[in-house]
Formats: sequence, structure tokens, C-alpha cells
Amino acid sequence: MVLAGPLSPHPPHGQARAQQFDDLVVSSVERLAQRWESELRDVEFGTEDVPQLPDSWMGEPAPLGSLVRPTGRAPARIVVFRRPVELRTRGRMERAALVHEVLVEHIAELLGREVEEIDPLTP
Repeated sequence: MVLAGPLSPHPPHGQARAQQFDDLVVSSVERLAQRWESELRDVEFGTEDVPQLPDSWMGEPAPLGSLVRPTGRAPARIVVFRRPVELRTRGRMERAALVHEVLVEHIAELLGREVEEIDPLTP
């Protein structure tokens, strides 16, 4: 493992991948927010490396994202999980498409709309 330092200014490989993944999510959210600005104004978006799953979770693939509905003062939150997305894709283009699809699906669920209404180009 290589740690960042004065002689190796680049972040470790995992950190660089995590930043690239965050950038994919931000890019997709920005595109979707252009059309759904008022509906998404109070929604928080984020990324995590992996979902926290109960011990009883067996035989099912890990989820690609999660939606937490708003409660009281807490806003809605949509999270995309980096490692499950990376494991199901090959290359940046596939990863970007899957990130966008996950976001569109969760936004559609949150807003009570069809996926095609949120983004007509999403399969």
C-alpha cells in the first residue's frame, strides 16, 4: 500500500477511485437537478463504499443504493454504494450509466413518478 506524502503526492489508488465515483454521482445529480430542481432541492445525495447489511442478509446481491425518506426535520437522502456498482460494471462508461440508473430509480420512488418521467433515456 502506498500512502500519500511529500514524495508521493498522489492519493492511494482506492482514494482516487472513490473520488472518481463521487464525481460520477455529482455529475448525474447535477443533470437531474436541472429538470427537477424544486423537487430535489431538499434531498441529500451521497456515496458510501458499501451498504451496512444485517447478518441475516444472505444469497442476495448487495444493493446499489438506498433511499431514506424524509422524517421530521431530516431531509430525504439517496446514497449510491461504490463497491457494489464497481463490481457490476466494467469501465467508466458502464459505471456512469449504472450510477445514473440507480439515482433515477430512487428519485422516481421518492417522487412517486415513473422512471421514464424522471429521465426518458433511462432503461
